[in-house]
Amino acid sequence: MSFSSIIETVDSFLWGWPLIIMLFGTHLYMTVRTGFIQKDIFRAIKLSVTKDPDSEGDVSQFGALTTALSSTIGTGNIIGVGTAIAMGGPGSVLWMWMTGIFGIATKYAETLIAVKYRVKSEDGSMLGGAMYALDRGLHKKWLGIIFALLAAVCAFGIGCSVQANAVVANIRQNFATSESSGRIITYVTAVVLCVIVGLVIIGGIKSITSVSEKLVPFMAVFYVLGCLFILIQNADVLGETVVTIVSSAFTTKAATGGFVGSTIAVACRYGFARGLFSNESGMGSAPLVASAAQTRNPKRQALVSMTGTFWDTVVVCLMTGLVLVSCIIKHPSIDGLSGNGSELTTMAFSTIPVIGTPVLVIGLITFAFSTILGWYYYGERCAVYLFGEKVIIVYKILWIVGIFAGSVAELNLIWNLADLLNGLMAIPNIIAVLLLSAVIASETKKYSGSHLDDKDNTEIPTLKNAKKGVLG
Repeated sequence: MSFSSIIETVDSFLWGWPLIIMLFGTHLYMTVRTGFIQKDIFRAIKLSVTKDPDSEGDVSQFGALTTALSSTIGTGNIIGVGTAIAMGGPGSVLWMWMTGIFGIATKYAETLIAVKYRVKSEDGSMLGGAMYALDRGLHKKWLGIIFALLAAVCAFGIGCSVQANAVVANIRQNFATSESSGRIITYVTAVVLCVIVGLVIIGGIKSITSVSEKLVPFMAVFYVLGCLFILIQNADVLGETVVTIVSSAFTTKAATGGFVGSTIAVACRYGFARGLFSNESGMGSAPLVASAAQTRNPKRQALVSMTGTFWDTVVVCLMTGLVLVSCIIKHPSIDGLSGNGSELTTMAFSTIPVIGTPVLVIGLITFAFSTILGWYYYGERCAVYLFGEKVIIVYKILWIVGIFAGSVAELNLIWNLADLLNGLMAIPNIIAVLLLSAVIASETKKYSGSHLDDKDNTEIPTLKNAKKGVLG
């Protein structure tokens, strides 16, 4: 068995029941531990657009949220949903949606401890994330090092090369007229993408959040409006679509409209796996940028961050699922693609005249581009924790190289390896969430009701060796 086959086998196993049980189990546990924090989602949405300038932090709460959303709202919201439906049937959409509902609690929990245990560097900038929670909250620096290593490395795959490849592939597919023109488009797009990303990341977190604050709302609204337009065109089968999704989640019979039948277990597995992958609740990624937010207490930013899972899965993934299933019901000939989520998604959107293909193409390109920006910051923060600030310029250069390489190369091995490392990231992060659940529950209760506006007077410590890193 080749190395590539081994990685693919281990990756498939990890993203099967092991991660489903660990992550969804944590979602359920933290929902109970936080007193069903999901009930505060609308208050959290209001907070997300409320500035808290008198609090310590590098960026606004909204800036931190949109930067986190820039990485989670990605190709997984489009191609990932298509893969879940192709492999697990229409019922997988319901299970995917459930990961969003309950994953809100885990996103809240992991962000709360990341902000609570954040530190300042000697120049006053904020440093936080699962590695600091593991280090300062649980005194398990070795686990923090493992998390940071996994995140810093897998960022080059899941957030860099594969996203760049998605951008180039979509532009080439829609504009290339021959093999030679396809090669030219590939290299030109790769260079342009490298330049644009380089101009953004050179300015650090403030530049990234500034772009994210403008790009994320635009791309999300554009995509959702496009999906709504498609659903209006498919209004005659929308009722059947909802019934099909719900009934298929609890039956083993083949659904109407050309779907291939799948077992409840298969629908559950692919729905959970793609949902968990898409919203990243429990992965420990979003708290890396949430720790830089201006917030008067940990709970406020945790509430803001949990809206990311709401928008990503409860809204965007659901919209995609409804579009795909309704298109397949209306056009049964496009189903039966044996697990090819990308082809299924492309064919489903192409059935809609005029607007279908542009919505898909623009959505994929902007989602992938924003993911490159968000994951750059995640990877950089973890690299700085390990090796200190001297690594930043090296990481920027390697990131640009990764974008170009990903744009022009075949990425099956890189995708599977990055997917595997991304899953492994969740293990130390979930350990931090579960072992610090009492702290999470205590902070949640402390800032409940009218006390949500109270200021946390605990002094944020200055980390004297921040410039050197723990391995520097």
